[in-house]
Amino acid sequence: MAEISSFNPFFAQTLIHWYERNKRELPWRETKDPYKIWISEIILQQTRVDQGLPYYHRFIQTFPNVKALALAEEKNVLSVWQGLGYYSRARNLQQGAKQVVYDYKGKFPTSFEGWLNIKGVGSYTAAAVASFCFLEKVPVLDGNVFRVLSRLFGITEDIAQAKNRKIFWDKAMELIPADQPDLFNQAMMEFGALQCVPKSPDCERCIFKTHCFAYQKRLVAELPVKIKKLVRRSRFFQYHVYVYKEQVLMRRRSKGDIWEGLLEFPLAEKEKLEALERKPKPVTASSFLFQSDVLKHVLSHQDLYSRFYVFQVKTKSDWNTLIQKHDAEVVSLADLDETPKPVLLTKFLNAYFYPYFSIHK
Repeated sequence: MAEISSFNPFFAQTLIHWYERNKRELPWRETKDPYKIWISEIILQQTRVDQGLPYYHRFIQTFPNVKALALAEEKNVLSVWQGLGYYSRARNLQQGAKQVVYDYKGKFPTSFEGWLNIKGVGSYTAAAVASFCFLEKVPVLDGNVFRVLSRLFGITEDIAQAKNRKIFWDKAMELIPADQPDLFNQAMMEFGALQCVPKSPDCERCIFKTHCFAYQKRLVAELPVKIKKLVRRSRFFQYHVYVYKEQVLMRRRSKGDIWEGLLEFPLAEKEKLEALERKPKPVTASSFLFQSDVLKHVLSHQDLYSRFYVFQVKTKSDWNTLIQKHDAEVVSLADLDETPKPVLLTKFLNAYFYPYFSIHK
């Protein structure tokens, strides 16, 4: 950040000048009405501008002011919102409207802190309304603004972590001109939406390219840093192991999932752990031999719970039927140990399969 700190005093005026020449004409930019700006910001939280524009017009036409929204039936509000998704936004909007009408006597909060008390309003929306309508010097931090600040000023902290928000907040506060917070915030968001886009921005035509940390260091594609927290999931695998004359059936794992391209036994994935307890009914007259305990296998982002059921196939005809049904490959027991397969299968083979068949590996 130090390399271009001398540019800070000129940044705001350069950005605002760019904005006045390049901004899109949008209805919520032609008003200081906090109701209309509030509605637009909530609609645009999870929606692109081109998608949200007709919904904005429809919403304002149906509920032209905060009182109309507060007094409307919820079903009518949801009907107008239909197609936007995330219906909690619409419900929170109406609850917020009722707060304004009944708790605030029809008068909107005039500060950032005041807007944070409105149902469904977070720091982004509160800052937008407070700066656009009431000229409060407070930064609007959305994905576009995080990206612009990170790239231009070399902020490499992870934007997915709440603790790093203050770094971006402080930098934006340093840049905002006290007399034009509305234009500055609009310009920052527009610059990120039109120029400093997430993928393949046209840096050669950027007004800040000679000052941009990311461009000078060739880190445009790496910034901003956003490390997504892995959400663990549990999966439940019921394996069917078919044995016929010193051979087993295996199938290849498909693309787009764990263990792509490795071989495994025919698998039935279940919804619940309890389902693994129910012994499967084979499609042929195979004899049930034994079953394993439930084996837990931990991956980086998944917990796998598996149970193996082993069957002895009686006839060549049944064997061929199973090959076709499972689109399977035939693997000899002698080759099984060297077959490319998940570690989970190796655990099963060593603990259950090889001992049962007295195979020493």
